[in-house]
Amino acid sequence: MKYFVALTLVAFSVLSHAKTLQVGKNFPYKTIKEALAASENSDTLIINPGLYREGNIVIEKAVSIIGVNLPIIDGEHKYEVISVKSSNVLVKGLKVINSGIATLEDPCGIKVYQSENVTIRENVLIDNFFAIYLMSSINCTVEQNYVSASATEEQAIGNGIHCWKSKDLKIINNFIKGHRDGIYFEFVTHSVIWRNISKRNLRYGLHFMFSNDDSYIGNVFEENGAGVAVMYTKHVKMFNNVFRENWGDAAYGLLLKEISDSQIQNNKFTNNTTGILIEGSSRIQMSQSELKSNGWGIKISASCEDINLTQNNFLSNTFDIATNGSLVLNNFDGNYWDKYEGYDLNRDNVGDVPYHPLSLFSVIVERMPSAMLLFRSFMITLLDKSEKILPSLTPENFIDNKPFMKPLAI
Repeated sequence: MKYFVALTLVAFSVLSHAKTLQVGKNFPYKTIKEALAASENSDTLIINPGLYREGNIVIEKAVSIIGVNLPIIDGEHKYEVISVKSSNVLVKGLKVINSGIATLEDPCGIKVYQSENVTIRENVLIDNFFAIYLMSSINCTVEQNYVSASATEEQAIGNGIHCWKSKDLKIINNFIKGHRDGIYFEFVTHSVIWRNISKRNLRYGLHFMFSNDDSYIGNVFEENGAGVAVMYTKHVKMFNNVFRENWGDAAYGLLLKEISDSQIQNNKFTNNTTGILIEGSSRIQMSQSELKSNGWGIKISASCEDINLTQNNFLSNTFDIATNGSLVLNNFDGNYWDKYEGYDLNRDNVGDVPYHPLSLFSVIVERMPSAMLLFRSFMITLLDKSEKILPSLTPENFIDNKPFMKPLAI
């Protein structure tokens, strides 16, 4: 009890001595650097409207920096604009623009170095090389930021929100467009990406590697160059996300490469070249998702095993599913396929005849892409019909034994 009282008194003493420093043309401190030099831990810097060109602003104290009506912090295409090198920092309400460009140093709009409990909230970041970068940091929050860039080549721009070798991060409700990758995770664990919109990025809307035990919930990934890539990772949860309008020769809604022990539920894949591409993955539960109007709903390689695909809707895809081999070590029971032509005599909403979702033509196209020229020809239709009756080239155990007669409510 005495220890608690003493701790409370110390905290109250620190708070009571905290100052508010006003920064601006008509205020006591004319520059942010001047106010930072005069500040102490727990102080608040109020940045009033104006244009601030101060080179690299380095925060090395536990302070809050709060902008009024989005004051502009301009890196003049020369500098990393704001460098956070202290824990317990808040950066809020700033418009950070025009960082320098350097592929070796990765200059940023806002970069956090080896810190804890840093919050970056309600900022606007325009035309920075990397917009927000968290490096070797713990328990940080990036929330409600607007991030935009206008580069046209991948090598000329970095990522929107880039996180490296960190843990316990919260990336929430941000809008990102025009960067190389919208959101990038590498060696990031026990973190959440929630309710973000990542669109029109040059490469991936979301790209993460070697990042275990993370959750991706309620995000929208739209019109990105190659969709979303999840690679070399385990224990991933991806719920209630939307993947749409990702078109191109090497584009997909979602790429899963070398993923294991993960859950993918209640997602929507719409108007992508390929809804989901799965390679070298195992022990994945995918359910209650909708794959609609894609070129290929799912491409699953023969190197995958223990993929449990159930209670999903396949609607208006050119090909619902494709594979590159004859080995089938996965389960496809209990989905709705709009191309299923079976019957249901006992009216339990489950087809009485098993369904072979892998068409002969999809197998042919996988081996010889130029065969797409014959798509919708009478001969191909005839071949597909005969293959469903007497399978010859398609794997016989690539089958849904319990196809639903009506779309599932998802």
